Amino acid sequence: MRRIVAAGFGTGFIPRRLWKGDNGAGTFGAALAALIGLAMWSAPWWADLIVAAAAIGLSLWAAAPFAEGHSDPNWVVIDEVAGTLVALIGLTGIPWLAALVVARLGDIFKVLPGVPQAERLPGAIGITADDVVAGLYGLAVGWMLTGLL
Repeated sequence: MRRIVAAGFGTGFIPRRLWKGDNGAGTFGAALAALIGLAMWSAPWWADLIVAAAAIGLSLWAAAPFAEGHSDPNWVVIDEVAGTLVALIGLTGIPWLAALVVARLGDIFKVLPGVPQAERLPGAIGITADDVVAGLYGLAVGWMLTGLL
């Protein structure tokens, strides 16, 4: 059960099926979160917050057995789902898209302040925290754009 949840309900295994490797699995997890976010466009912001918080909890629970030795297997993508859902809280339209892009790039390149430090935290916290921090950057950009548009 934890393995399926950790794999973003199977999305983390898609690259293995397509090209026999795990590269790019996080983007499939982020795509799952984007679909969830699209489905929630008409929901109030607090519903988005509840869903993001639930995803963070799932990530901490599901990733724990796979975090031995500071490991973060590529197929574990529930953390990308959680971080992306954080980025999308209360957003629609162009701000939603900008938040999605900033969060994903922040997670991939880990150059934004706090993201690499969060990744170094132990166990499932480290697996999850870098994505959540990147998601918070995306959320900030999305809300700033919302205020400007």
